[in-house]
Amino acid sequence: MAEVCLNGRTQQIAYAGLVFTTHSIFFGIPQGSVLGPLLFNLYTADILAAHGLVLHQYADECQIYIATPVNETSSAVDRLTRCVNDVNAWLSASRLRLNPEKSQILWLGSKHLVSDIAVMQVPVLASSLTVADSAQDLSVVIDSCLTMSDHVSEICRSGYFQLRQLRPVARSLTADAAKMIVHAFIACRLDYCNSLLHGITDSLFRRLQFVQNAAARLIMGTRRRDRITPVLRDLHWLPVRHRVDYKLAFLVYKSLHGLAPFYLADDCILASSDKYRRRLR
Repeated sequence: MAEVCLNGRTQQIAYAGLVFTTHSIFFGIPQGSVLGPLLFNLYTADILAAHGLVLHQYADECQIYIATPVNETSSAVDRLTRCVNDVNAWLSASRLRLNPEKSQILWLGSKHLVSDIAVMQVPVLASSLTVADSAQDLSVVIDSCLTMSDHVSEICRSGYFQLRQLRPVARSLTADAAKMIVHAFIACRLDYCNSLLHGITDSLFRRLQFVQNAAARLIMGTRRRDRITPVLRDLHWLPVRHRVDYKLAFLVYKSLHGLAPFYLADDCILASSDKYRRRLR
């Protein structure tokens, strides 16, 4: 199937009113193709196999994980450095280039454990990277203590920015058009990967709820002093905390009924099916 999709393609360049000769394309696939992530993962699947590191990869987004005690962080950094050197050699042989400036290093753990780590500079090829307090993974901002506070701040910042852009034109829109725009620019941010928000503090949930409340008032034209519960009910919107609970319940249901990907279904096990957990409440 891949050969059918990759063969029989041509490329032509038009520039400054000139049209150049058509050439056949024998390698690569169009940017944005559904085959892109799959073929890229197959192409790079064996890079880290020899180092025994945990790899999570989606297309060209790659994360390497090393689990280590606090007193062995130096040896973990050495393993990572050797791995990156081998990856760079593989890329060079494949006529690709590794850009260390786009890499980020992040220690994950409790606040007490992270504060005890002395390694703050990690050598990567010819560069030295400073350990960051947070990093972005597929548009989710992960902080070192996994509180999700930085991610919530980013959602609120982008949500309020979009609301400020929509407010001047909201009165010129119909109710249905306003709902569609708010769903496209604000609600999608609140729902994106929201299952990761389960267990965050009440104060962080309140910040997200304020964004949803502001979006609901923008659509319905209500004032800040008006009660928000009837407004959300009229819009058929669940509050943010309940949206997170619904997402998790939906994922569990799909996992238990064979409707979810295997990497989710395999990790979802009923306590009643485990003889050691049957007595758990």
